[in-house]
Amino acid sequence: MNERREQLRAERPDVPFPEITRMLGNEWSKLGPEDKQRYLEEAERDKECYMRELEKYQKTDAYRRFNRKVQEKQQGKRHRGDGGHQVGDSLHEKEGEGKERSVFDIPIFTEEFLNHSKAREAEMRQLRKTNMEYEERNAALQKHVESMRAAVERLDADVMQERGRNGLLQQHLETLRQALTSSFSSVPLPGSGETPSLDSIDLYMKRLHSIILGNPQENDHLISTVRDVVNRLDRYI
Repeated sequence: MNERREQLRAERPDVPFPEITRMLGNEWSKLGPEDKQRYLEEAERDKECYMRELEKYQKTDAYRRFNRKVQEKQQGKRHRGDGGHQVGDSLHEKEGEGKERSVFDIPIFTEEFLNHSKAREAEMRQLRKTNMEYEERNAALQKHVESMRAAVERLDADVMQERGRNGLLQQHLETLRQALTSSFSSVPLPGSGETPSLDSIDLYMKRLHSIILGNPQENDHLISTVRDVVNRLDRYI
């Protein structure tokens, strides 16, 4: 995965690191168990190769000579330490700093180097595991974000469609009001003589309906007129 990360960064240098991580997470989640196992086996083979080289080196005269020098150096330090119990705290701090710096100067293929490498390998495995978990989580979150984005786009499309339908219905309503106003302009209401306009057509139709239902026997002529108007409206609309 580290090689793949460097490859992606080389191919797409303008892509930010979080996006690279998301891409790697997607690729890793799509790998089958066999492909994932192959990567793990390659890492194990590299480790075995290192152990064989170390074992060969430990059998050489150069390693034995170096090991004797290390032992002699450690014995000399112990002897000097026996007579220096009254050294101040500042001196101990400096010695500690020197030991920390000497970690980077550990000769290769030694026991000390092996122990140090094992500790660093354990840390690296843990970091890789943590990093892989974060990449998988980022990939999952990215999928959720994409799903939410798709849902929002669908809702926006539905809203636009409903607005279009509402516009058509509003146009039909205005057309119907105009037709009613024109058709009933010659039909005054009994008693008040009111005729409709575009602003009063709704109230006019409500009053007309109340008059007809209130006394249908006395308004036979009005009912016949309304029926004729409605029949003409059916052909008009």
